[in-house]
Amino acid sequence: MEALLTVLVTWLSANLDLPPIYDHPRIEMVSAAKMAEVRYSRIGAAQLDRVAAEAGSQALPEIGHDVFAIYDDVGRTIYLPQGWTGTTPAEVSVLVHELVHHLQNVGRLAFDCAGEREKPAYRAQARWLELFGKSLAGEFGLDPMTVLVRTNCMR
Repeated sequence: MEALLTVLVTWLSANLDLPPIYDHPRIEMVSAAKMAEVRYSRIGAAQLDRVAAEAGSQALPEIGHDVFAIYDDVGRTIYLPQGWTGTTPAEVSVLVHELVHHLQNVGRLAFDCAGEREKPAYRAQARWLELFGKSLAGEFGLDPMTVLVRTNCMR
């Protein structure tokens, strides 16, 4: 996994102007129940600390759609679902998306809102999929309008 993370960080820094930080996140394979627990604990934390979230120091969870993976800023951990193998472009794209959040976190990049933080993550995921002739819409049912809504500040 370390070699894959190194390759992905190099690719992200070369193609998406992200800092080439090789202090890799922890990776945990977790059950659907644990994924839900992490997701909903983040919702509670975000409600308790909206100022930090809006300052970009903590990402708000994406609510209302399937969660394929989660990045925890504090623990510097990417949670992937049990059964994740990284053998398909779609599976690796999920790791790419979360790795962007890790680079944003350890690189101390600031964003106006959580949606703005998602923009480079979706861009990276889409570009990764394009390398294999695939798309966010085809692999995850994410049409351009949905991505646009999820990646903008709604104040």
